[in-house]
Amino acid sequence: MTVVVITGRGGAGKTTLTSNLGVYFARNKYKTLVIDGDLYLPKLGFHFSIDSPRYSIHNLLRDPTLKMENALYRHKKTGVYIIPGSAKLRDIIDVPAFRLKSILHEIMDEFSVIFVDSPTGIPFDTLHIFELADYQIIVIELERSPIYSAEVMIQNEVVKLKSLGDAFGLNVAVVLNKVRESSKNIEAVIDFLEDEIDVPVIGVIPFDHSVPHSVNMGVPILEYKPRSRVSRRLRECGEILEDWMFGKAKVERIIDEIIAEKLLNP
Repeated sequence: MTVVVITGRGGAGKTTLTSNLGVYFARNKYKTLVIDGDLYLPKLGFHFSIDSPRYSIHNLLRDPTLKMENALYRHKKTGVYIIPGSAKLRDIIDVPAFRLKSILHEIMDEFSVIFVDSPTGIPFDTLHIFELADYQIIVIELERSPIYSAEVMIQNEVVKLKSLGDAFGLNVAVVLNKVRESSKNIEAVIDFLEDEIDVPVIGVIPFDHSVPHSVNMGVPILEYKPRSRVSRRLRECGEILEDWMFGKAKVERIIDEIIAEKLLNP
């Protein structure tokens, strides 16, 4: 399953959501890959303490002969596999973004779940990867969006991005991030999204100062502060997404693992 994480505005927290959903699925026995698809402002590697990778998605894009495993990193603490981006300006300029689809196609059968951290706004340069995706998560930041203007913001951002996912036949959902408002106000936003826009809300993530601290430490918040309120909400979001993506298949997979364990350790 391939999930594209997208937002209409920078700073909404799509990379933080991408990294932590990756952690959730990896911890639940899925072989999980996160890819930095934000080719002109790559930040995903920083969330896993990968500051200056020798090889990155940019190297793979530029050199078709480079083996995929050279740019594939495994985070020891969480088990997440990462293909980070390069922070070097020379790698970013004139990068052949069109090759991202072929890279994703080549590697997607090796992983149960793949998250692609997409550029902000309409990702024209990487739009072709939507042809391979199954799900689209739209991240809305409410910290900088007063409730009285939420409907305007939703009309400007969510409707446009949802229509993009709809055009490619994706399952589209919304995550509300950096939430500070009261539950009553949030319920109104959720009702508007689900009833008027017809898009499910699969997560309501509270604002937490420990999140930027975890990014600075290069450790996703699910690992950095697993008992925090924000981590609980992220796990709930992961549970909803997991059930949506796998449903009955999830139960069957667990049963298969139990059987395999008994065979190995009778």
